[in-house]
Amino acid sequence: MHFLEYRLPSAIEQIRRILAIPAKKAESKLVRHLAAEEIQTLLDAPDPSGWKGIRDRAMLHLCYAGGLRVSELIGLRLDDLKFQPQPSVLVHGKGRRERRLPLWKTTAAALRAWLAVRGTVAVPELFVSARGETLTRSGFEYILRKHVRAASQHCPSLATKRVHPHVLRHSCALTVLQATKDLRKVALWLGHAHTQTTEIYTRVDPSVKLEALESVVPPELRSGRFKATDKLISLLRAATFMRSKKRSK
Repeated sequence: MHFLEYRLPSAIEQIRRILAIPAKKAESKLVRHLAAEEIQTLLDAPDPSGWKGIRDRAMLHLCYAGGLRVSELIGLRLDDLKFQPQPSVLVHGKGRRERRLPLWKTTAAALRAWLAVRGTVAVPELFVSARGETLTRSGFEYILRKHVRAASQHCPSLATKRVHPHVLRHSCALTVLQATKDLRKVALWLGHAHTQTTEIYTRVDPSVKLEALESVVPPELRSGRFKATDKLISLLRAATFMRSKKRSK
């Protein structure tokens, strides 16, 4: 209707009525994420002794460490990766917004190992398939599912969770939030245009709420003693007398 509003003037009244209908309220659930132990087990799942294992380990490390969307991960090119003066990667995000992220030493080491075995292929993308072609979204999702199944044998809690690529992004966001306690830094790391999008992570992280709880002085609870009325005391005495009378019988 927003599209037709400026292209079909003859139906403008009907279009305005439709646009005036309020949006249906949907349930807002907490974002799914992985604990630190689950993330570590997943990153250790690929076998680093083979070509595919080295590639998969580098992809998983970079996807989690950078909080990348799948489109950002498979769209990375070789010239987006820099190791000097410090390891970093140039990410092409949504809305043509670019951001350069520094890399952890472990992530940089995994990427160096991948570049050593990547070989010469015709495509410029950083990660390629076994055929030397550009990796697709479904291809990475298949790789992730495969390693989640392998990691669940060592970490059973992974078997109870539905792990998709965006879960790694959510897990990275919570890691950055817990480390910095700064919502703006999380938004910059993930490439969010507005911090309102990043506020969903404050609902998941209990440490943010605990800090707010500790910074507030709670009201004092006035101590007092219970004072029974004469009527209540007489009822209790009558009940005690009746019980003792029944026992004597």
